[in-house]
Amino acid sequence: QVRLVESGGGLVQPGGFLRLACAASGRIFNTYTVKWYRQAPGKERELVATITSDSSIKYADAVKGRFLISRDNSKNTVYLQMTSLKPEDTAVYYCSANGIYRGQGTQVTVSS
Repeated sequence: QVRLVESGGGLVQPGGFLRLACAASGRIFNTYTVKWYRQAPGKERELVATITSDSSIKYADAVKGRFLISRDNSKNTVYLQMTSLKPEDTAVYYCSANGIYRGQGTQVTVSS
């Protein structure tokens, strides 16, 4: 069993910065593909970024050049660094490991 806990969300002004963290239990976290998703009210879930066990990375077009996903296997943590935030980035962000495990999510609100 793997438990994922997201943190780092909050309220930020447009153009601002946040760094989300997805901390995992389990000794084999470094073998997992981890994905960050987001879901805004009334909208479908959107895949934001993916990082594989060998750190191959993909981004959604909407966040390319603004978001950076990374992992620190020594800390069992995957990060999502978000810059130049826009109001349309407002959503609950959550991480998923290997398509099986999912955290509870962290709210990101971008507003002036």
